[in-house]
Amino acid sequence: LSTNPQVVVLLLSLLGLAAGGKLLVVPVDGSHWLSMREVLDLLRQKGHEVVVVAPEVTLHIKPVKNLVMKMYPVPFTQEEMDEVFQGFTTDLFEEGSFLQRVFRLYQRSKKTSALFLATCTHLLHNKELIRYLEESKFDAILTDPILPCGQIVAEHLSLPSVYFLQQIPCSLEYQATQCPNPPSYVPRVFTDHTDRMTFLQRVRNLLLDIPNFFLCNVVFQPYAQLASEFLGRDVTVPDLLRQGSIWLMKVDFVLQFPKPLMPNMVLISGVNCASKKLNQ
Repeated sequence: LSTNPQVVVLLLSLLGLAAGGKLLVVPVDGSHWLSMREVLDLLRQKGHEVVVVAPEVTLHIKPVKNLVMKMYPVPFTQEEMDEVFQGFTTDLFEEGSFLQRVFRLYQRSKKTSALFLATCTHLLHNKELIRYLEESKFDAILTDPILPCGQIVAEHLSLPSVYFLQQIPCSLEYQATQCPNPPSYVPRVFTDHTDRMTFLQRVRNLLLDIPNFFLCNVVFQPYAQLASEFLGRDVTVPDLLRQGSIWLMKVDFVLQFPKPLMPNMVLISGVNCASKKLNQ
């Protein structure tokens, strides 16, 4: 290096590449936001510029002093949102047979999906906000793919995506990443099975996976239509999710059954406890 000053200058100029980046965040409201907020605080402390895009009417996403918040209007009130989520919580914990629980979840999913879809639609149709995002030159986008609105924005802006999630309904994370998800090994929702099943449990696990396709069609098909209209080409929700670079999974095999993973799936369980000091 002492004999080549030009190399030294070049290396010093590259130090700027290690500076903080500019991160666009499209979160999902509710408990999804509470754990993500912990991560954003740490990213900001490390020198990254964080810009959060969220609707004006939310459950937990409120303006934060240390984060840049870009809020946009939506066509419903705070009272309407609170009623939808209180009803969802009641239905989720109400007991009943498997078919009763699936039917309740189906009906409630239609209501909550309509609300979230309206939120996403008003984001994508907000020309002033979209223009701001296009001009801001972000380095990456952080989003929760349980609802694919953030990924639609990422596709429009041609940004690499980092997903922050626990799981997606109907195991779409497996389909999007082409990760093995055999019903003889990975338990399905509502079965109460473990990863060690008898033959009859494996058969039941397979049969009970069928209603998931109907639930997913209700929740995700409108997003595929919205994305196709906004992006100007036919896309499906798995197509959108397939573009994700890193999947940060809020699970851990210490507390949950082991299951197949892909190389870009990283287990980060414990982030939900960031604000709690656990005893030994």
